[in-house]
Amino acid sequence: MKNSPVTAIIVGAGHRAMVYSKLALTDPDKLKIVGVADPNPVRRKHCMETFGFGEDMCFESAQELAEKGKLADAIINGTMDEVHIETSVPLLNCGYDMLLEKPFAVNEEEMRTLVDCAKKNNSKVMICHVLRYTPFYYGIKERIVNGEIGDIINIQTNEHVSYHHLSTSYVRGKWANSDKCHTTMLLAKCCHDLDIIMWMMADTKPVQISSFGSKYQFKPENAPEGAGTICMKDCPLVDTCIYSTKRLYIDHPDRWSFYVWDALENIENPTIEDKIALMKSDNPYARCMYKCDNNVVDHQSVLINFANGATGTHNMVGGSSEPMRRIHIVGTKGEIYGNFEESKFYVSTIDPSPDAHNGECRIEEVDLNVSGDMVGAYGGHGGGDERLAEDFVKFIQGEKPSLACTSIFDSVAGHLAVYLADESRENGGIPMKVEL
Repeated sequence: MKNSPVTAIIVGAGHRAMVYSKLALTDPDKLKIVGVADPNPVRRKHCMETFGFGEDMCFESAQELAEKGKLADAIINGTMDEVHIETSVPLLNCGYDMLLEKPFAVNEEEMRTLVDCAKKNNSKVMICHVLRYTPFYYGIKERIVNGEIGDIINIQTNEHVSYHHLSTSYVRGKWANSDKCHTTMLLAKCCHDLDIIMWMMADTKPVQISSFGSKYQFKPENAPEGAGTICMKDCPLVDTCIYSTKRLYIDHPDRWSFYVWDALENIENPTIEDKIALMKSDNPYARCMYKCDNNVVDHQSVLINFANGATGTHNMVGGSSEPMRRIHIVGTKGEIYGNFEESKFYVSTIDPSPDAHNGECRIEEVDLNVSGDMVGAYGGHGGGDERLAEDFVKFIQGEKPSLACTSIFDSVAGHLAVYLADESRENGGIPMKVEL
């Protein structure tokens, strides 16, 4: 007998929640969106019109929704990181299951609170570790599970955050100041990557973590001579600076539109003149890159020691010329290495046969032919977004989910690794003991 679609209510109708909810439009037999809770009336109206429910299923907050009791099977929680406790706990206590955006908590105390709440209510809570669902990382995980490179000795991951992404999200934007967003850059940007490490190393657990990093580039003393404070209003370098808002946002108005033009969402079809006016105002995205209130690091390195003696490293570097994620895993029988943006990896297995490559190994190229980190109008993440939403439906309905499915309990090790890495960084890199 065919299952009815999972009914869900969006809480926090921002970019990410709308990405996952798109499944209700592309495959309505799997998911049906029946309500929304968001303080923004424009977003509530947009959801109501997009998914076809009535005003009686529009709420201004998660708390108001919770007061109505359970009205659907699940919640798609896409709220900002720092409000996950207040938007999740009341709804889990109502009996909802939940798809919860990563990072699911901004510190260890909140993490423990949410994990305990899920346990108490026997809730199915799935965390949006969307990179697990990309053909690139999923394919690598399958090879590891099949034992093709033996036991892992070392895993290395690297993430280069492009100059325009760093500008938009971590210097001018929502995740620039940890006092306001309550997350570090490592947590906001790289909990994906730490989760990938823990997923690949699932047969063992982290026991010790150390980290170094700093805010290197974007501070007032590094501003070009004569730089203004609002690029398009008072800066003579507006046509030459690589971080000019004119060059990043007006010349590329669609690239980060869901963040940069957020203040114009009340206008149905904002013109380029509307956008130029915004870039001449006191809007956060209009500011000089070197004169913002950012306090998060722009580069950080993490070293992990595992219980079985294996090691791992992650290097995050912001301000690169292009985005890039790489992974290199060395095992007792071979290696896997690749570039996510190229959607291609290699499996190199030890083989001393004379006809092997250089008499040393066999190399298999795996070309997945999928574009990288930002695919299509909804973001894509290498094709992982819709697969994640489909897996959530299976998870809720009790069907066998995929190898990538991440319950809140599976997500603890990666989150804890981030918290401890930041604590180590803040204390000169001292090793931190991991207690899961």
